[in-house]
Amino acid sequence: MTVPSWIGVDWGTSNLRAFAINAFGNLLAEGGSDRGMGTLEPDQFESALIEVIGPWLTEGKITPVFACGMVGARQGWVEALYRSVPCEPVSGSGLTTVPTNDPRIQVQILPGLSQAEPADVMRGEETQIAGLLADQPQFSGAVCLPGTHAKWVRMEAGQVQQFQTFMTGEMYSVLSKHSVLRHSIAANAELDKEAFLSAALEAAAKPEMVASTLFSLRATSLLHGTSSETNAARLSGLLIGQEIGIARSYWDGNPVVLIGATEITQLYAEALQALNINSTIINAAKATIKGLFIAATQHRELN
Repeated sequence: MTVPSWIGVDWGTSNLRAFAINAFGNLLAEGGSDRGMGTLEPDQFESALIEVIGPWLTEGKITPVFACGMVGARQGWVEALYRSVPCEPVSGSGLTTVPTNDPRIQVQILPGLSQAEPADVMRGEETQIAGLLADQPQFSGAVCLPGTHAKWVRMEAGQVQQFQTFMTGEMYSVLSKHSVLRHSIAANAELDKEAFLSAALEAAAKPEMVASTLFSLRATSLLHGTSSETNAARLSGLLIGQEIGIARSYWDGNPVVLIGATEITQLYAEALQALNINSTIINAAKATIKGLFIAATQHRELN
């Protein structure tokens, strides 16, 4: 493999993904592990990183590493700064340098974004948004980033103006595994698309009713024998539909871009389509690489 000019890292709570990049922003190699921020103590991050990127490093050469995501959280390797919105999603300034023992790397963590009122923060998603702007520099509209903690972002002329976090994915996990609904929800069930879309439309129309609707999943299984597969689809639909309904001010009358790479991103697209809202899906990994390239390039220009 050609020696990389720099290495990009997307380090989340559950997983680590790394990308060897040349001077033109082209991907040379990629790797990863399940050693996410949530599994590591601060003194374990460097070894977890070297396990993945070690084969790309050269003795006697310092390779810059630009990292984004929960690696910069308070519970991460080193707490990184936040930049306040409104602002461009990434910048070459304000990066946090991480002390390392391996002389072959120089690690810097990109700042996240913060919002004072209502209070909210993001780490990692801002880099994916920057990747969108690499192709559409003046994008204005709504960006949705599905996930454990989904984000809805209002963009104007290439800047993040406002955003809102929804704990939709985590709520599904907690309700399906640790609440009374666990007795009526099938794990890893094949999705009942009709049940999902019906529930999503119901919840989007009346998001305030979802809390009282959830228990009906248990009741209908007891009284009418509704299958656990159907209930799993309805639970997903209710939670995603509620999120979409509450986020109406972001997507109403605006173009919508979804950034993701999992089946859940497609579910968001189908729920939006059922509401007559067209959306475009952008691959999250590709967007992350482009966003890291922007930050790395700007940083080098400033230094």
